[in-house]
Amino acid sequence: MVTAAAKRRATYADIEALPDNVVGEIIDGELVVSPRPAPRHSRAASHLGGIVGPPFDFGQGGPGGWIILDEPELHLGEHVLVPDLAGWRRERVPALPDDPAWLIAPDWICEVLSPSSGARDRTRKLRIYAEEGVRHAWLIDPAIKTLEVYRREGAGWLLLAAFEGDAKVRAEPFDAVELDIGLLWR
Repeated sequence: MVTAAAKRRATYADIEALPDNVVGEIIDGELVVSPRPAPRHSRAASHLGGIVGPPFDFGQGGPGGWIILDEPELHLGEHVLVPDLAGWRRERVPALPDDPAWLIAPDWICEVLSPSSGARDRTRKLRIYAEEGVRHAWLIDPAIKTLEVYRREGAGWLLLAAFEGDAKVRAEPFDAVELDIGLLWR
C-alpha cells in the first residue's frame, strides 16, 4: 500500500521560474536550488579560470586545445547540472554550440565546494558526471585551501592527487603546464 503521493519530477520550467539570484539544477528528478556562490567560492572559481584558460583555452604559454567555461548549464540525460567550471577538448567540440545549454558532456569539470553544496557535489553530482562520461573532475575547497584531482575509472572516480595551500601543481588533464594554486586563495 502506498502511503504517500508520488513526488512530482522537476522539469526545466521549474528552473525557469526561479529568481535570478539562485542557481537551479535538476538532480535525479529533484529541483535543487542553491544561493549564488559566496565571494570566497566565486573568487576561487574565477581565479582557476584565469589560470587554466590562457594556456589551455587560448594556447598562451600552453598547448591550447580546450574550451573552458564558467558555470555552463549541462543537460545530461534527465539531469540539469551547473558545475563551477567545465572544459571540452576541441577535438570533440571544435566550435561553441548555439544552444544556451550544453548537451555534450564535458571532458573536465570543477566544483568549488561550499558548506551548502559540498556533500551534493561529492556524491550525487560526481556520480552523474561519471555516468555521463566526464573523464576528469577537480574539487576545490577554498575554506581549507585544497584541490583534489580525480580521473574516471570504470563507473567511479580515482583520486590521483590532493594538493593544499600554495602548491605548484601539474594536475590531469592540465598537467602540461605547472599551475600555482596559491593564486586561488588570494
